Amino acid sequence: MRPSAAVSSLLFVLSVLAGAAIGVVMIGTGEGHDPLAFAVPFGAGILVGVFLAASVKVVAQWERMIILRLGKFHALADPGLRLLVPIFDTPIFVEMRVQTVDVSRQQAITQDNVPVLVNGVIFFKVVQPEPAALQVENYRQAILRLAQATLRDVVGKLSLDELLSHQERLESEIARNVEAASRAWGLHVEAIKLEDIDVPEELKKMMSRQASSEREKRATIIKAEGDRQAATALAEAAATMAQSPGAMQLRVLQTLDGLGPSSSNTVVLAVPLEIVETFRAYVASTQRRN
Repeated sequence: MRPSAAVSSLLFVLSVLAGAAIGVVMIGTGEGHDPLAFAVPFGAGILVGVFLAASVKVVAQWERMIILRLGKFHALADPGLRLLVPIFDTPIFVEMRVQTVDVSRQQAITQDNVPVLVNGVIFFKVVQPEPAALQVENYRQAILRLAQATLRDVVGKLSLDELLSHQERLESEIARNVEAASRAWGLHVEAIKLEDIDVPEELKKMMSRQASSEREKRATIIKAEGDRQAATALAEAAATMAQSPGAMQLRVLQTLDGLGPSSSNTVVLAVPLEIVETFRAYVASTQRRN
């Protein structure tokens, strides 16, 4: 119930009760039981109640009231208690809070001829009550139709990849275009948010395969880069060990230590060729002496 409706009802009831009370008093103080002694004040109370109920309006904090006098704009009423001239004045209440309008699923064709289904929501508010009430029949319906047409136009200027990867750009461009067109109606667009962008199922499967291929390619590149770095590190380690013979022996000892004390491990030690050649030369020299 509107605040003005509650006040109007209260004034009507009080006027009727006052008329009835006056009628009772007149019957009590008068001679006889004249029906008009009660009916006249009671009817007058009803008429006064109807007049007050039609005259008194309460404008809430979140709205404004446009007053039309004999069909022409007369005044803009701010929040509070306001009085109208019955029959001559017509009130129009305009909502000033932020309002939301759902944009149903719209089919649009992207720049690369891909059909998509897009839906969203508009956040807007009235900043000028007079044009919103007098220059457009239904500003909520008007801004909805405007947003739907603008959505199709903007989507048609973008490719599918741009549509999916630059959603904020799409939202801001739609909001900017709708704001420019609805400013004459006294409206301000706070934001337009896209809730869902639906593409055909076959295209979804192709996009999934493409994404999977991209991930496999990145994994292959990362693995190849890791192998290259490992080969470079091994080459540097081999060069260091070649320059320092003791480093190779230390590496062998570290490897043997890492095998652990378990008896199930079988360790095979390969004798370096240098030791074998030295041993052969020693045996040959010994045989020549003999």
